[in-house]
Amino acid sequence: MDSTVLLTLFQQLGVVSNGHFVLSSGRHSDEYWEKFRLLEWPRVTEQLCQQIAVRYRVGALSAVIGPTTGGALLAQEVARQLDTRCLLAEPSSGGGRELRRGFKLNASAPVLIVDDVLTTGLSLRETLSAIEPYQPDIAGIEVLIDRSGGTVPRQFSVPCHALLSITAQTYSPDDCPMCAAGVPSVKPGTRAAI
Repeated sequence: MDSTVLLTLFQQLGVVSNGHFVLSSGRHSDEYWEKFRLLEWPRVTEQLCQQIAVRYRVGALSAVIGPTTGGALLAQEVARQLDTRCLLAEPSSGGGRELRRGFKLNASAPVLIVDDVLTTGLSLRETLSAIEPYQPDIAGIEVLIDRSGGTVPRQFSVPCHALLSITAQTYSPDDCPMCAAGVPSVKPGTRAAI
């Protein structure tokens, strides 16, 4: 699917909302991308994950890893399509993320990391830190939506691809024009704002 078709699909499913949002990074934005409007449709999720999986059919992956919650659901579907394991990078009580529930990786095991929406890259950096002690061979990082317009994916030392890349305007709370105008904000998502 090209980016125009994807954007239209996301809009039809109600993925994109406009308003005054406090993102998990603590930054403010006038738009929010709710991945669960996609994930509630398994066949749509399957089709989007197929676009990711097709890039990795040649090499055998040991696992597909996703940060909870949205990334884990996508990782499960990509792993199913690639007939490999799915591991979860869950929040750690000490901060960051960790592999729990007995998940293990062998050194040099080829793995793919999959996530839903990329804004600052925090969940992906936490996932990379969680698997670093295992010293896997990271085949790549895949995300559905890159809100950074391509700037954050370039910060990773491994290839990072997005099905859709957009440039979403974000503001620090001190420089937010919506705050200055007195527009009430909402905090969507699963992670507490930083």
